[in-house]
Amino acid sequence: MLIQAGYKIVVETCRETPLVLMTSVRPERMCDLKSKHEIVTDRQLTAVEYRDGFDNVCTRMTLPVGQTQISCDFIIEDDGVPDRQVPMARQHDIADLPSDALVFLLASRYCETDLLSEIAWEKFGHIEPGWQRVQAVVDFVHGHLDYGYQHARATRTAWEAYNEGVGVCRDFAHLAVALCRCLNIPARYCSGYLGDIGVPPLPAAMDFHAWFEVYLDGDWFSFDARHRTPRIGRILMACGRDAADTALSTAFGEMRLVSFEVITEETSQDARPAGSLALAA
Repeated sequence: MLIQAGYKIVVETCRETPLVLMTSVRPERMCDLKSKHEIVTDRQLTAVEYRDGFDNVCTRMTLPVGQTQISCDFIIEDDGVPDRQVPMARQHDIADLPSDALVFLLASRYCETDLLSEIAWEKFGHIEPGWQRVQAVVDFVHGHLDYGYQHARATRTAWEAYNEGVGVCRDFAHLAVALCRCLNIPARYCSGYLGDIGVPPLPAAMDFHAWFEVYLDGDWFSFDARHRTPRIGRILMACGRDAADTALSTAFGEMRLVSFEVITEETSQDARPAGSLALAA
């Protein structure tokens, strides 16, 4: 299956402003690209890529005064299979975890395990460790939070989401991540593309999406507390401890968002040439 994906963002600055983007596909998905993947601007700015501590691809540039359009458009191959389901996947003892998974057991900026630990063990401590316990967390978060764009708040933490009972996809992911960590299950926050492939299309405009992964039985598995059920066509861009590690953009100065467009849809190789979104009016 081929997926056409990309975005077009227009921002405005009143002075030269350094910017870091985290909107490239993860290195492990680059082998699936079927067209050029390049972040471009309408002002021919110099862009430099680097890898952060979680192996995410970051792009840095300096925005000039005024409006700048930043875009990317590509075709990627996907196996067309829903998220893997392995109900028998076991939970590791902490002593048996690989060292690089340990950081995903710790509290972080948006995931306060110290505040949620007692709640987590009260609600899920009686459930069989491993896949079933993670699924119970997903089911709880899905039912506990009321989703809506009107609930979006960039500073909301997992603890606040739990108490407020509302949020957007990042809040669903943060709360699920925090609860899993409380239960000694390594969990990492993920950002990327997820289109309406294999499900009825939503009337809302497309956006980037947040979900999470847990480490079970020697591998990382995707879970989605917002949608709850396995989905087709996830395109991972970045992962980290929480949204602070995977920010789509970080501006070192004042920057205003003028417009924002994201596309993720199934396509054929010749149905839509790469670059069409970037060139759209």
